[in-house]
Amino acid sequence: MVKRKYWLKKIETLWRERSVVWLSGVRRAGKTVLSQSLANVEYFDCELPRVRSLMADPEKFLKDRRGNRIVLDEIHRMDNPSELLKIAADHFPETKILATGSSSLSASAKFKDTLAGRKAELWLTPLICEDLKDFRRHDLKHRFLFGGLPPFFLNTKLPERYFQEWIDAYWAKDIQELFRLERRGSFQKFLELLMVQSGGIFQANSFAGPCAVSHTTIANYLRVLEETYVVYVLRPFSARKSSEIISAPKAYMFDTGFVCYYRGMHDLKPTELGFMWEHYDFQSLKAFMGRYPNAQAFVVTGDLSYSLTKKIGGVSVVFTGLPGLIKHLGY
Repeated sequence: MVKRKYWLKKIETLWRERSVVWLSGVRRAGKTVLSQSLANVEYFDCELPRVRSLMADPEKFLKDRRGNRIVLDEIHRMDNPSELLKIAADHFPETKILATGSSSLSASAKFKDTLAGRKAELWLTPLICEDLKDFRRHDLKHRFLFGGLPPFFLNTKLPERYFQEWIDAYWAKDIQELFRLERRGSFQKFLELLMVQSGGIFQANSFAGPCAVSHTTIANYLRVLEETYVVYVLRPFSARKSSEIISAPKAYMFDTGFVCYYRGMHDLKPTELGFMWEHYDFQSLKAFMGRYPNAQAFVVTGDLSYSLTKKIGGVSVVFTGLPGLIKHLGY
């Protein structure tokens, strides 16, 4: 069991701020192993019927474990998970709870209460640079090609069958249980097309025809993929807010390994590494800013004569021209 020190430290830090931490991330990102590697925790797999029965009376369950550190893995399998977490936050603040799931809290209709102000949130991304140190493998080309899900990354031979198995499990366990979408073929066709076109400009109309669904359905599919962390939509920046709203965004798939698989790439040429970095770098930036909260992130562009600060994915980024960067750096 590899101890992912960066993420373990993040959880411990968040527990000092809130008694309930919501750990989310895509299937097989390592949430279960990470939570089990925390020190002095009681682990409960909510996929098991006997575990869900144990929590049928949330107050009794929490009283019996007052002051403990508890992991509730896949908590959305419960009938009313928000009830237990709300009781824990309000009445058992000395009990530390790590609840895990494959989507944002708002994605599941089971979460009748989003626990605003009662919980801290942590998004477990595919492997970042800090993780590569813990896994003792620093080959970025391998990371790009095999992807950042630990079981995929640890393979020595490209695990092609894993990718399709992951897609099948994603449909059955995440999409069907959380959203109950119909037309599996249309949804998976959209997902495959996005994988192939990852990093490109997103135009909903261009997907409607090939997927045999409406423009509105495509927009709904994209929302579902965002809620389950499978796609990151990077909306354009513009000094004019009206232009920003109407401009088309870019859509980046969650993992380089899946992008390579759907593009039929079995090796990476030097000219393709920049494209992989474009997918990988944003996660690294978030991790870097999390570790160095007093640092500043800059995007330097030639067409800005002034500086603007904007939040992107929770990271404050300063957009500026070269003179502005020089001024910020104090030269």
